[in-house]
Amino acid sequence: MPVVDALAPAYLWLKWLHVAAAISWMAGMFYLPRLFVYHTRATPGSEMDLTFRTMELKLLRVIMNPAMIATWAAGLLLSLTPQAGAGGWLHAKIALVLILSGVHGMLSRYRKDFAAGANRRSEKFYRMINEAPTILMLLIVALVIFKPF
Repeated sequence: MPVVDALAPAYLWLKWLHVAAAISWMAGMFYLPRLFVYHTRATPGSEMDLTFRTMELKLLRVIMNPAMIATWAAGLLLSLTPQAGAGGWLHAKIALVLILSGVHGMLSRYRKDFAAGANRRSEKFYRMINEAPTILMLLIVALVIFKPF
């Protein structure tokens, strides 16, 4: 039985997993830069600095990374189902999700900088970068809902 046929009965479960994982991933993508905003105020090596380091690491490892992986896995499996359809909107969505994944990687790098006591970015920078996931999410959802092309 081809993969496409085998996945057809699981379509709704895959869709559910994809949406639930994406929501979890986005929650972390919204929260991590906000933690960085407050972390910039902590003195390196202080108790507050160590608390932020722990929170940021756990957010990435326990929530964001697994949620991103589940979002990608379920999304790729969904794309193999007969219900997936086709169109330029899907290619654009995948491109935006690749960019979102790049932002995820960038935030992970910033976390490592904080962990090493080597943050070189300002509170204002993190306030601005906090908007990137929001803009990408709005564009992705618009593509899924409206399928403009």
